[in-house]
Amino acid sequence: MLRIAAFSVVLICIAAAKGQVHVPEPAVNLGDTSFLDALGGPGLLVEEIGDGYHSGTSSVNSISGVTHIAWLSSGGFLKAWYGVEVVGTAAHVNAGGKGSAGGWGDITISPLILQWKERKMGQVRMNQRVVFDFDLPTGEYRQASGVNLSGHAFTVHPYYAITVFPIKHLESSWRIHYLWNARNNSPSLPAGAQSTQAGQAIHFNATVGYALPHGFWIGANGYYLKQVTAPQVNGVSLLDSPEQVGAVGPGIVWHLQHCFLYANGYHEVGAQNRPEGNKLVLRVQWVFGKQPSGN
Repeated sequence: MLRIAAFSVVLICIAAAKGQVHVPEPAVNLGDTSFLDALGGPGLLVEEIGDGYHSGTSSVNSISGVTHIAWLSSGGFLKAWYGVEVVGTAAHVNAGGKGSAGGWGDITISPLILQWKERKMGQVRMNQRVVFDFDLPTGEYRQASGVNLSGHAFTVHPYYAITVFPIKHLESSWRIHYLWNARNNSPSLPAGAQSTQAGQAIHFNATVGYALPHGFWIGANGYYLKQVTAPQVNGVSLLDSPEQVGAVGPGIVWHLQHCFLYANGYHEVGAQNRPEGNKLVLRVQWVFGKQPSGN
């Protein structure tokens, strides 16, 4: 069955958080997917993800929940199974004296998922997937607030995922995203801003895991985000506000027939123009259909 996970609302950064204009990146999948990520086959997946985030330096705390439903057909296209998905989110963010927000986040839809069957290069087993995701600005948004659960802009968010098994009992998974943001014509920024546009970004999740008896995998996981173009205010680029953050930590997954249970922890480092903190992700998947094999 398809192994996809969601774009969770961790937090939306604070506009003008340090007394200067800053256009934050929207909430994206930073560490919400991990081990065995690119495995998949025809069927239905239902998934729940819970995130907890704490940043002591910026007094930001958040919790979020994600519901993710994906379906993969047995039909073929470009030698791959094809399917669709939808992701809904809800969250509460407390940014201390800068305010708080709670409610529904943006909805993510994918009209096209391409999941390829496992292939071999020599003795190395390889699983791959490409997904074309679009984030719709349906989430909680107040123009007068500096803390929101939506960037109030349409985004295009495709990704490529790969899982390889270089030797028996060892896996490495990578999910590489590209993020393009449309313009927000009702920005939550200081007076004078008529429009904003977050910069384009590249981010990825990565793991190295080892198989243990009784369906357990354990190992290390991490993520990294880098803004590659400058954000804009009123069509003018802000060259001094690129976002960047990395994280690393331990993780574990337990496979129980049609259910997968995940726990992943992260400690962030190297943050620029965004909070830096610690994150815990708990995830449960129910798979109805052909079972992927990670052994």
